[in-house]
Amino acid sequence: MFADFGFETLTAPQAAIFPGLGLGALFGILAEITRFCFRRALVGEDRRSAAGVWLTAFAAALLGTQAAVLTGLVSFDAHRFMAADLPVLAIAVGGLLFGAGMVLTRGCVSRLTVLTASGNLRGLFVLVLFAIVAHATLKGVLAPLRTTLGAVTLPLGEAVSLAALPGGPALWTALLAVAALAFAARSGARPVLLGLAAALGLLVPLGWVGTGFVLFDDFDPIAMESLSFTAPWADTLFFAIASTSIPAGFGTGLIGGVLAGALVSSLIAGRFAWQSFESPAQTGRYGLGAALMGVGGVLAGGCTVGAGLAGVPTLSVAALLALGAIALGALVTQAALQRGPRAGVLHPAE
Repeated sequence: MFADFGFETLTAPQAAIFPGLGLGALFGILAEITRFCFRRALVGEDRRSAAGVWLTAFAAALLGTQAAVLTGLVSFDAHRFMAADLPVLAIAVGGLLFGAGMVLTRGCVSRLTVLTASGNLRGLFVLVLFAIVAHATLKGVLAPLRTTLGAVTLPLGEAVSLAALPGGPALWTALLAVAALAFAARSGARPVLLGLAAALGLLVPLGWVGTGFVLFDDFDPIAMESLSFTAPWADTLFFAIASTSIPAGFGTGLIGGVLAGALVSSLIAGRFAWQSFESPAQTGRYGLGAALMGVGGVLAGGCTVGAGLAGVPTLSVAALLALGAIALGALVTQAALQRGPRAGVLHPAE
């Protein structure tokens, strides 16, 4: 498809940065306004309304993604989410670690990216450490851990997707979307926030179609991807320190766009405010959480956005397992912190 546009100076990988920037900017604006965050939806003080926002975005992402599949614009048959051998141990352990980490840092990676653009230096510290650890898990000293856990697999055959179950993709899409929207309608979230959340969710199918259809090029292919933050943050870190040898791509553009969009939104609304750590103990807790999310995000195959908001709408069993493990890790960690002897000092404001 990309060759049909007649570009002579850009290849598909080079052009991918531009849709990344656009989608990222829109995500940054919408996420900053709605305070979009999976952690808040699970354990936040306003968890019910936050869950309504998250589930509305999820329903829109699901319906849009499956509409793109139905119309033949994209296919996930060869995507990593549909691997016949499920790396069950890596996904389960990674999800639990990521969930624990996002509770310790009081935010999933997407939320911390938005907070960083709004002046939160705690978020910046977490994201830099997260990107370093994620890259170490992908290609560095922690890669043996990834390969060892990834070697434990469960053969799924054709059952890699809910679409292979009785009823097919239409039934499972309808069930998941109706359940999500039914909860959102009773969540108490303001209608305007739910509308903005739906717009945010629609960025997911735009990402899939943009990279999997518009930028599709047989001679210079790129990976089909959508909103995600684990690999993009690792790529962005290395691009920042070695841009003369490492080109920017969709993920780098996405991160840059999110930072720019959230910055503009927070400045216009007057929500930009410098914030930092309150104590060495808090710094250590956030550092531990960042490391857990860096390892966990790679092992699980994505974060709450990459594996959750963008992954589950593909109906992938692997993505469902990852999101479930993340949720479990977050809930267990939150319960442990609340029952601990220092519970009162473990919950500073965002």
